Amino acid sequence: MTDEEFLRAFLDQSLPLEEWNHRAHLKVAYLHLLQHPFEEALAKVRAGIRAYNAAHRIEDTPTGGYHETLTCAWLQLVASTLGQFGPAEDADTFLNTQSQLAGKRVLLFFYSRDRIMSAEAKQEFLPPDLTPLPAALDEPGGLKK
Repeated sequence: MTDEEFLRAFLDQSLPLEEWNHRAHLKVAYLHLLQHPFEEALAKVRAGIRAYNAAHRIEDTPTGGYHETLTCAWLQLVASTLGQFGPAEDADTFLNTQSQLAGKRVLLFFYSRDRIMSAEAKQEFLPPDLTPLPAALDEPGGLKK
């Protein structure tokens, strides 16, 4: 599936639920950051995840569904990586090259488990309590190929 096909499947909620995993979240972040400045990409990713979850009947519970701090922190890590290393020919190549993004537990370098898993972090962005996230390097108009 091309990047365009993948993003279209996410946006129209036809991406199979079994394919909606950590890597798919990173691809969505990467593809939005290529086209939009950070804040706009973040707004689009938030809305997209919420719409996808609603279409697939993924409920917001204390342990599942949309998580604001995870969404913001991962988008910031992808943006920083993209700003530092630049884009690749496609999202899969970028993610294969930037393997530091593959581990879901990487945020535990920045957040204590109690903070990142708190109900407050699920509802609103909480800054890290262990060490700051790297700056989301952004160019006006987004990071374009």
